[in-house]
Amino acid sequence: MSKTTDDTVPQADDAARQTDDGDVPLAEGVDHQVAMVMDLNKCIGCQTCTIACKTNWTESGGREYMYWNNVETKPGAGYPRDWEEMGGGWEEDGQSRSPGQLPDQEEYGRPWEFNHEAIMYEGSDEPLRPMENADWGPNWDEDEGAGEYPNSYYFYLPRICNHCTHPSCVEACPRSAIYKREEDGIVLVDQDRCRGYRYCVEGCPYKKVFYNAQTKTSEKCIFCYPRIEGEGPEGEVRPPSCAEDCPPQLRHVGFLDDEDGPIYKLVNEYEVALRLHPEYRTEPNVYYIPPFAPPQTSESGETVDAERIPRNYLEELFGPQVDEALNTINRERDRVRQGEESELMEILSSVNNDDQYRLEVFDDGA
Repeated sequence: MSKTTDDTVPQADDAARQTDDGDVPLAEGVDHQVAMVMDLNKCIGCQTCTIACKTNWTESGGREYMYWNNVETKPGAGYPRDWEEMGGGWEEDGQSRSPGQLPDQEEYGRPWEFNHEAIMYEGSDEPLRPMENADWGPNWDEDEGAGEYPNSYYFYLPRICNHCTHPSCVEACPRSAIYKREEDGIVLVDQDRCRGYRYCVEGCPYKKVFYNAQTKTSEKCIFCYPRIEGEGPEGEVRPPSCAEDCPPQLRHVGFLDDEDGPIYKLVNEYEVALRLHPEYRTEPNVYYIPPFAPPQTSESGETVDAERIPRNYLEELFGPQVDEALNTINRERDRVRQGEESELMEILSSVNNDDQYRLEVFDDGA
């Protein structure tokens, strides 16, 4: 999918090619595909990743309502509210775009003004609160979840743009203002070409493209590409800020076609890293290790042979492969308990940045 510099509208190339060994599908024209795997068993919902992203990219300039990275509670409405019901993506044939809808401002939630000044400078003894009535916002339903006591449950789901192999936002744009970078498959918006039609916002089933009302253009997560291009303070390559600043270090960052890296092994060898809503057919390049939960308990406190998080709910999120993924992890856990070695558990438990972030492996031009 190529970027253009004139006013012609090229035809998007929907074909995908395989790597030399046939294991990894890459978008046509993309040399290597950058990817991320998030282990949901490590996420504590601290929102450090959200803050890191916002302070770097979306603090001002019409971006105040945008959260390129957000962490939402599941089950829950998410951000924007009820995004999973807004359509987008592709039909079953993989060629026809599925109709989507535009979220309105209320579904994103408004950036509220708080009474900081009255408390700090005017001596008010009122508690800190929004200056207007608030009835919705990001994380409004945080930690609510589902289920009945004593078996209520929830887990955290961090979300960024998936930088999909078959992105419906790219196909939706009549000006080809959205494109995949040749070198790493990152999906970007050409701000000079964009005219703010918002077909991309409508077309993305994950609702991770945003409209800036001040600039009249669309904007989105850029996978912190200046960092991975070596624009650190001393020219070093660094992972996206959401990954680097994460306290439990739950994100692996690298290339989908790096056969020696953890991304390839988690996705293609062990098949425990799964796509969110694969039925949207955009082929996301952000993957998730599905969450475990303790077993259910009776009201008297006895353990019940039933999982706290229903498998059918996890299947709704991650597809039918979730059963085998969780079974594989359980088998590897048992091996470790028995004193055996497990490459999979070593990958999942590693906090070594050299292992988690492999972004310079193709610097030789391969």
